Amino acid sequence: MSAEQSLEEVAVPQEGYDFVVVSNRLPVDRDVDENGSSSWRRSPGGLVSALAPVMAQRDGAWVGWHGAPDESLEPFDHDVFHLVPVSLSETEVKRYYEGFSNATLWPLYHDVIASPEFHRTWWYAYRRVNERFARTAAETAAEGATVWVQDYQLQLVPRMLRRLRPDVTIGFFNHIPFPPTEIFSQLPWRRAVLEGLTGADLIGFQRPGDAQNFQRCVRRYLGVQFTKGAAQFSESTAEGGQTTWTVNAGSYPISIDVDSIKELADDPSVRARAREIREELGNPETIFLGVDRLDYTKGIRHRIKAYGELLHDGRLTVEDSVLIQVASPSRERVDSYRHLRELVEGMVGRINGQYDTISHTAIRYLHHGYPFEEMVALYLAADVMLVTALRDGMNLVAKEYVAARRDRSGALVLSEFTGAAEQLKQAVLVNPHDIDGLKDAMMYARDMPATEARKRMASMRRQVLTHDVVDWSQRFLDDLAAHARTAPDDAAGPGAAADGPGHE
Repeated sequence: MSAEQSLEEVAVPQEGYDFVVVSNRLPVDRDVDENGSSSWRRSPGGLVSALAPVMAQRDGAWVGWHGAPDESLEPFDHDVFHLVPVSLSETEVKRYYEGFSNATLWPLYHDVIASPEFHRTWWYAYRRVNERFARTAAETAAEGATVWVQDYQLQLVPRMLRRLRPDVTIGFFNHIPFPPTEIFSQLPWRRAVLEGLTGADLIGFQRPGDAQNFQRCVRRYLGVQFTKGAAQFSESTAEGGQTTWTVNAGSYPISIDVDSIKELADDPSVRARAREIREELGNPETIFLGVDRLDYTKGIRHRIKAYGELLHDGRLTVEDSVLIQVASPSRERVDSYRHLRELVEGMVGRINGQYDTISHTAIRYLHHGYPFEEMVALYLAADVMLVTALRDGMNLVAKEYVAARRDRSGALVLSEFTGAAEQLKQAVLVNPHDIDGLKDAMMYARDMPATEARKRMASMRRQVLTHDVVDWSQRFLDDLAAHARTAPDDAAGPGAAADGPGHE
């Protein structure tokens, strides 16, 4: 019997919460002033914005790590959130988060762009931390509560939580891609991960293809067949009985906080900053913009290579164009990320050394984060947005750029390997591995007639403004509630015993 199967039910808390979000991080960041005093502020991001009103309306709590290793905090309230911190040791941060989550699962789920590492010590830490999150959620949720677990760091939590608290309704959303069977099969703990996920009543993915990949993996390794996105599971209880539930899996593409971007795009100070950015760059004819975490999945090297070749070919010059590349720091203690930074900065240095003049530079490379107001100003200043990810669950930068373009100007060059490409079909779609094709797409976007650009942007804006992050969360939670109401009361049918022998 596995460690997960040994979990026993816990008592329902007397003062539990009806809606519980479980994620790797709490929705707050700690600020420390010059006197050493600390305070909390709400974290930026669409997920926090989307769930804040739900928290306020549904008596919600948020379970997550507060960001400091080897520190334990009692639950506390901030803004509309009741926050329940989960403590992590420094060793667990290295093994569970930097190790298994970001050096095993992240590259595996992103088509093995970088080689995943498989270490048992990392897996043991991942399992141990997932159980801690599950127990904390179980001790926080009221009777019959809804618990929504977020992302790949916590894939074991749904089944663990079901064993601890079979009365709660469980949702899970996977924010990154889910790989095909041929890639997922490399994971030594593939069966345990699938068992963990299938503890949920509803599992959401960014794209239909991700949901299909997941269903195929479940069929292959758990022997359970999905029909119209649903499958029944059962397992034995400690009392010798059997519990049965239905797992639903489908596509719920995430989006952005449209209202906040529109507000900033209309702010006179932000618009003035956009004009100032162009002036600081010498008012070039075309500003190309890339905004990414410094991650090997984002295609930053491909983008820089294409831009350098356009300069070499004479199709662009530093006098008439510039590439701004914002590459915010990411996972700097992971070896593959340190190596990527060296490669990218080497490429930028060589191109700038070859093509810069006294008054013009080829690439403005910015390796730090910016306030969101500055990002919106960059979106307004840029003529062409370059999103060239090699694999991306969604890519919200593409949607942010579209939402900011209130005058319907500008052009979006978008990788076909992003989830956003399935929604923003009027972008200039590219295969970022095809450098010549990428170069042609960049030039097409630059030279696109204004009428065509406005027509494309108007279409993309309708999609983004209609399907914002509030719409995303509401659709998922409505479906989760509907699936919970139709849960089976009797034993599962044939092929539903997910705790039986593997079918490999």
